[in-house]
Amino acid sequence: MVEYEGFITDIMIRIAGDIVLSDNPGKGIRKWREFFEMSQAELAARLGTSPSVISDYESGRRKSPGSQFIRRVVKALVDYELERGGQKLYILSRQLGGERFWEAILDMRDFDVPVELNEFVKAIGATLAVGPEGYVDIHGYTVVDSLKLVLDVPSHEYLKLYGSTTQRAAVFTNVRYGRSPLIAIKSMLAFTSLRPAIVVMHGVDRPDYLGIEIARRERVPLAIVNGSIDELLTALRNLAERQKSITR
Repeated sequence: MVEYEGFITDIMIRIAGDIVLSDNPGKGIRKWREFFEMSQAELAARLGTSPSVISDYESGRRKSPGSQFIRRVVKALVDYELERGGQKLYILSRQLGGERFWEAILDMRDFDVPVELNEFVKAIGATLAVGPEGYVDIHGYTVVDSLKLVLDVPSHEYLKLYGSTTQRAAVFTNVRYGRSPLIAIKSMLAFTSLRPAIVVMHGVDRPDYLGIEIARRERVPLAIVNGSIDELLTALRNLAERQKSITR
């Protein structure tokens, strides 16, 4: 797969996330296809399928497309626009700015010394709902208000969750239904292989079935933590200080 750099990658993640999070992904595909002024026949040709398949997805006659198909659609749309000069991509890039992501951040730190995943989970008083497939180190954490993230932050900005490393715990507070953080992660994975070392959900007794299923399919460890947000932040900061003392 071609690797894209800079703002084009951000745009592709935004488009993929918009489609994945849409109530009707087929209509999402149609919206972006028409935005780039691309015919069903042209898109079908680039995907190696027939126009009727595209039509069926867009009309809802076929079930929602999978993440791999959406990835190919987005790549085809962006490649098509680049071949025509990329004017619409530059227009989109000017709409991607803003600091709404940072308004959703409660804390974000790197560990001086990595912490083994199970040790991290124990240190913050969490419980594993979906375990790792092997040994996993945590190199830092980002704590976000999940309501602000989902409601106010465009999905293309979710990559900022990783800070300086992808081996990071993504901690979501104020989770209500046990699935929104995993849907947010899945929207990124529709177009990038980057994923957090672990997702921690605060505010629910347990994730719902969809949240657990996404975590298992995407191979993302998942943990649940309760108590107050202040207690959670204190535990995380104490862990960061403990790791710092190891290097002294």
